[in-house]
Amino acid sequence: MKLFNAALIGLAGLVFVFAVTAIAFAASRPVGSTTGRMKVDTAVDGRGNLHVPANYRTAYQLLGTWAVAKDQGAGSEELHVVYASPGTIDAYRRDGRFPDGAVLVKEVYRAATMGMTTGTISHADSLRGWFVMVRDRTGSHATNQVWGDGWGWSWFDAADSSVASRNLPMKDGVIRPTLDYKNNCKGCHAPAQATEWIYTEGYPPLKR
Repeated sequence: MKLFNAALIGLAGLVFVFAVTAIAFAASRPVGSTTGRMKVDTAVDGRGNLHVPANYRTAYQLLGTWAVAKDQGAGSEELHVVYASPGTIDAYRRDGRFPDGAVLVKEVYRAATMGMTTGTISHADSLRGWFVMVRDRTGSHATNQVWGDGWGWSWFDAADSSVASRNLPMKDGVIRPTLDYKNNCKGCHAPAQATEWIYTEGYPPLKR
């Protein structure tokens, strides 16, 4: 009987150890990851078309902001607020690169400028839309024109977060003829090619 009880106690101890180990392992993995690759279900459909993740403001991490100065006068013309999918920042700080499947969402706001007690300030006013990028080193959607150079790239108007738009927020106001990222996105990111096409200097959380 004593031997039986000892066996039960030993078995219970093993179960406890396995349970604690499993919990610790799950906690150590990036949120939304699966076998080393972060889930992108909330940003990409089966055909490789992107959309704005519905829950990014609550589920994602704030990466950084940009202020686009007015051509004339004080203040900003636009404010850009950038979010990263869960696990992206930790992975970048650990490995020095964006993990495959990482999603970046940039909100583009028209800015309003006014005088306040701290001086002349600009704040976010109306939303113009979103840029969405998804890291993809393997060329998962090689035949889709919004994919290439290791990323998926798309712009979305504020009126529709589910369908990519050719009406990019450019100063010339010209609607682009296609959704091809080479024509619509790559040129602006070219100076940042050495840092995976991303201007990482504007994102303090990535710094180790």
